[in-house]
Amino acid sequence: MYSLVLALILGLLPMAAMAESIVVLGDSISAGYGINVGQGWVSLLQKKFNDRYGNYIISNESISGDTSAGGLARIDQALARHKPAIVILELGANDGLRGLTPQIMKSNLTEMIQRSRKAGANVLLLGMKIPPNYGKRYIEMFYNVYPQLSAELKVPLVPFIMDDIALNPELMQADGLHPNEAGQPLIAEKVWPYLQPLLK
Repeated sequence: MYSLVLALILGLLPMAAMAESIVVLGDSISAGYGINVGQGWVSLLQKKFNDRYGNYIISNESISGDTSAGGLARIDQALARHKPAIVILELGANDGLRGLTPQIMKSNLTEMIQRSRKAGANVLLLGMKIPPNYGKRYIEMFYNVYPQLSAELKVPLVPFIMDDIALNPELMQADGLHPNEAGQPLIAEKVWPYLQPLLK
């Protein structure tokens, strides 16, 4: 480690050569909807890396309101621009909120995972759930997409990143859908142990 730092000081190695890229492709939960982006869980995760692994840079490619189809439409550009070692997929919630077919969501997520792997990236899938008013059958079909993908494609899954957050009004914004600033560190803590095994 000392020799690597010394090489950097002497200008023998470019800083870019040390940095590994992580891309977060998500929706409003990852984009920091309704809060200061610097307080969002993705930014907090970057701070964890800065403290423990200085050679990772997280690029947040999340867009509020995005669906799995939207993510699929732009993943190639994100992969080409960042050349990530790891892709974190947090998509699907808006598919469910719009009542879109879970099978199509599964197909879109599958394609994103496959394209990421083809580009040389490991993938971490973040599971989501939707409110109970959508009906038991649809909710189960929606959520089951995530463990199915995890099993079929051997991709690590964070079961539900809003667990213990979504039903706590002190951790949620007034809309009942998005975590507030108090909930963001809890999401980062849920993602962290699943992400660590993917690090080089």
